[in-house]
Amino acid sequence: MEWVRVVALAACTLVGQTAVAGQLPDDAHPVSRNRLPPLERQDLDPSRHEAFDAVMRAEGPSASAALRLHGSGTDLRFSGPLGRPLTEVAILITAREIDQLYEWAMHELDGLAVGVDEVLIDIIRHREPLDGVGGSEAVIMEVGRELLSTHALSADTYARALARLGQTNLVDLIVLIGNYVSTGATLTAFNQQMPMGWRQSLPLPFALPDDIHADSRNRLPLRPGPYRTSVNALYGRMASPGGIGPGQIRAYGEGRGTLEDRVGRRTMMLAILATARAHDSQYDWTMHEPLAREAGVEPTLIEAMRLGERPAGLAEADDALLAFAEELFDDNNVSAETYRRMETALGVPDLVDLVALMGAHAADAAVLAAFDQRLPEGVEPRLPTP
Repeated sequence: MEWVRVVALAACTLVGQTAVAGQLPDDAHPVSRNRLPPLERQDLDPSRHEAFDAVMRAEGPSASAALRLHGSGTDLRFSGPLGRPLTEVAILITAREIDQLYEWAMHELDGLAVGVDEVLIDIIRHREPLDGVGGSEAVIMEVGRELLSTHALSADTYARALARLGQTNLVDLIVLIGNYVSTGATLTAFNQQMPMGWRQSLPLPFALPDDIHADSRNRLPLRPGPYRTSVNALYGRMASPGGIGPGQIRAYGEGRGTLEDRVGRRTMMLAILATARAHDSQYDWTMHEPLAREAGVEPTLIEAMRLGERPAGLAEADDALLAFAEELFDDNNVSAETYRRMETALGVPDLVDLVALMGAHAADAAVLAAFDQRLPEGVEPRLPTP
């Protein structure tokens, strides 16, 4: 469908191209239809031209990929221009807002190692007011809290963040938050708990299910070693204990490239819509709803999902998927029973890759919301949002 490329083409455009703004907010550009100006290929370092060209060739909705091109294009965790202390603050605020205890534990140690103040970490941990927190740390915490709790970023908050961080760093910040939302989805889906002997230091509003293996500390058996472990001189420890964590969970998958062949396009589209609905992502929902219809998702089911409902009488696999998405993104905690239903419906490899797909769209939702990406001219919104 040609119109799904409109926003990417507007965000990555040629000089002289114009568009009618319509009812765009004051801080939106009339061509890109978001808060960032259009980007031209020559604006990028030659090393990133391939990424630009990939966005232009994309056959599906690609506004989030176009927005990411405004960032630095670096390894955001270790060498991004934000610097390590602010990077760890961003990851910690993300882990806190999505109640991700394992992600928190790993990055609390990293934060301390690179000089993040213990008092600041406690403010994040306990969701305390930002009184007395200043500078870039306060802006990053405000952005993370607002974006992840409301699925939006107000014009005032955005303006303060842009003034403080600059455009490139702000894009990097949002992309980083999205990346760790995606990682958190994998950890939560498979109930990754603390390594043996580690103390849980993140207060949670729920009890964790006990359906984990003693060795892997998650819902999947420990994979046989040897494990790739690297000890950074700065930390004097592995990034995560051998054999557990998101990388080991993802290794159970067979890759998203073959997921459609294994589970069918309908299941993938249903998962994307469920993720968009959970994040109030107008762009992702509206651009994918026609594709979901083409893939065979029933109009009555789409309408129920649009209204935030899970109708009775669904096929078991569909009902399990919708329950799974609700618990994963609304509750930040997937029950043992819901996980069992999904594993029975799909099997472990397909479930691992489907969660990766849902996590990727959750990351996209954060990017789209932060930069207030609007729909292409003439496309009517299909999702009722707050």
